[in-house]
Amino acid sequence: MSSFDDRANAQETKFVLDAAKEFKAEAKRNKALGHWAASLMGKTDAEADKYALEVIMADMEEAGDDDVFRKLRSDLTAANCEITDDAIRARMALELTAAREAVYGS
Repeated sequence: MSSFDDRANAQETKFVLDAAKEFKAEAKRNKALGHWAASLMGKTDAEADKYALEVIMADMEEAGDDDVFRKLRSDLTAANCEITDDAIRARMALELTAAREAVYGS
C-alpha cells in the first residue's frame, strides 16, 4: 500500500471518529436541554428523564438544530413557560459547548 493510500485511510478514519464524537456531543447536549426544559416545566425527575429522551429523538427528524429548537419552543409554550427564543438558543449553545468539552476532552 502506498503512503498516499495510508494518508487517505487515516483521513477517512479521522473523519468517521470526529463525526461520531460530534454526534455524541449533540446527544449529550440534547439530554441536558431536556432536563433543563423539564425543570422549567415542573416535571419530576422520572418525567425529566423521559422528556430528555424525547428531545434526543427530536434531533433525528432533520439535519441541524431547528428540530430541537421547535420541540423545546412548542413544549415550553404549551407549559406556559415564558422564555424567549433567544434564551432557548443561548441555552442550546451553552449546552453544546459543555457537551463538546466533555466529549472532546477540553
